[in-house]
Amino acid sequence: MTETKPRPAAAPSERALVSFVSVENMMRLVNGIGVEAAITGIAAEIEADFARWEEFDKIPRVASHAPVGVIELMPVSDGRRYAFKYVNGHPKNLREGLQTVVAFGLLADMATGYPLLLTEMTILTALRTAATSALAASRLARPDSRVMALIGNGAQAEFQALAFRTLCGIDTVRLYDIDPEATAKVMRNLAGSGLKLIPCADVAEAVAGADIITTCTADKRNATVLSDNHVGAGVHINAVGGDCPGKTELARDILTRASIFVEFAPQTRIEGEIQQLPADHPVTEFWQVLSGKAPGRRRRDEITLFDSVGFAVEDFAALNWAWREVQASGLAQPLDLLADPDEPRDLYGMLMRAAAT
Repeated sequence: MTETKPRPAAAPSERALVSFVSVENMMRLVNGIGVEAAITGIAAEIEADFARWEEFDKIPRVASHAPVGVIELMPVSDGRRYAFKYVNGHPKNLREGLQTVVAFGLLADMATGYPLLLTEMTILTALRTAATSALAASRLARPDSRVMALIGNGAQAEFQALAFRTLCGIDTVRLYDIDPEATAKVMRNLAGSGLKLIPCADVAEAVAGADIITTCTADKRNATVLSDNHVGAGVHINAVGGDCPGKTELARDILTRASIFVEFAPQTRIEGEIQQLPADHPVTEFWQVLSGKAPGRRRRDEITLFDSVGFAVEDFAALNWAWREVQASGLAQPLDLLADPDEPRDLYGMLMRAAAT
């Protein structure tokens, strides 16, 4: 009788290797393309996906809350690809020298269930958030808007400023943060960008003469960062910081004066500024504007509000953009993430062959 020798443990097959993009390689990718070009590319991807909004299987993100922060999972699929993002929000982390928001994401093939891409998404989320904000403003703000007030000068600030210059033509940014060092950081980072940067002593000074007001603060509480008397006729408000239950930035009276646009109403009513309003208060989902099913700005003196909490379709778009770019750049690393036995039913045999070698 011929003795059967155990087969050696096979090296991972190509189909079992998942493209992985580290923080280092994401930075190489973005710096190689250019931050503003990356924002423009992601914005185009988001616009295309919002235009086919009804193709997506959508749910509000799944959140686990604690007194000090929140961890969220954001899944979505268009039937061909599936994506999810893991993201946290812990404002207290800043005091401990940690990021308040970190994220990673995955893109998978619906036909096999096999992942295509696993990537950092802290940087990628900053890019897609800024791209979404500026894309919305390009449809909702007055076309001649040139001055933006940026209230909250943390990790998102520079991305927002560059996105609004690239997609909306903003040339002046009036900066305010309760921490002067945060404003100084933005001034240093954007020196030489071509933007006129004006540090301001308070919110009232920052919004004076602003066509667009962006609020992007971190505190997890119901705050009044922007009061009703700060908002004049014709202003567009880009409210980014209110993104979980119990966390808001705008006075309620602003909401009742504004035409409100959101990403996905079932999620925004839980997490956005409109959590302050009755559940039946009218809002327009932004995809309807992009697809021509609803108007954007209708009058020059209209106050428009983009109540942005971030939605999974934006991450889907950003992941597909990253997937395409890293394939072309060669910056993805092969990650041995999936067990792939020669015989699909022989997972145990694969384990034993590995022990033998």
